Amino acid sequence: MKAWIAVLVFYLFACAGDEATVPAGDHSGERVLVFTKTEGYRHGSISDGVSLIRRLGRKNGFAVDRTENAADFNEDELSKYDLVIFLSTTGDVLNQVQEKAFENYIENGGNFMGIHAAVDTEYDWPWYGALVGAYFRSHPKVQPAKLRIVDNTHPATSFLPDPWERTDEWYDLKDLKDDLRILITLDEDSYQGGRMGDFHPFAWCREFGDSRSFYTAGGHTGGAYKEPFFEKHILEGILWCLGRSQID
Repeated sequence: MKAWIAVLVFYLFACAGDEATVPAGDHSGERVLVFTKTEGYRHGSISDGVSLIRRLGRKNGFAVDRTENAADFNEDELSKYDLVIFLSTTGDVLNQVQEKAFENYIENGGNFMGIHAAVDTEYDWPWYGALVGAYFRSHPKVQPAKLRIVDNTHPATSFLPDPWERTDEWYDLKDLKDDLRILITLDEDSYQGGRMGDFHPFAWCREFGDSRSFYTAGGHTGGAYKEPFFEKHILEGILWCLGRSQID
């Protein structure tokens, strides 16, 4: 009963009104680009994810643009943005010229966030695999599972219950990079069909130079973007990428 009361209180707090809740400081110039191009499977939840990020932007003081036009990946356009989010992109979405422009953007201090199928993207571009942190391998059916918070010092995890129980499409991953700061893992004993064993990362981050990268595997269903805990998980990941918070 106490757990349900805590969730209810969190939900009421998170959803109370649409007033701006901009953290202290001037963030009026911050801009986020949400990239949603797909050349493979297209998630019906993309529009829900875009709507959430736009709403979070209005409430937290960052502007949000959305594009599916790969031609926007050029030096002039990318220079307008503090963060680029790949939201359930799939397949080969950028050509070599656009890839180079994005590499330059990151290497010059730009930031990256991947949500869900961002790992199902650009398998033939090793630089991107290193940026996002892993590639998609497979998944069982959508079902409930338990997530374990292995690093609660990050703002995107500090408020989460452990275990965090929710329903999603649980990705098995391959080519996981060694330099990731793992934040959340998936408990394969809590659902059917997992193939990674005792160490099954779900969310992670890394810093390199002046850039930050954050990935979360959640977000297959439209309903995910209406879950208070998942909403705040996304928000705090964005704010961390924008440099509004630090971790040890």
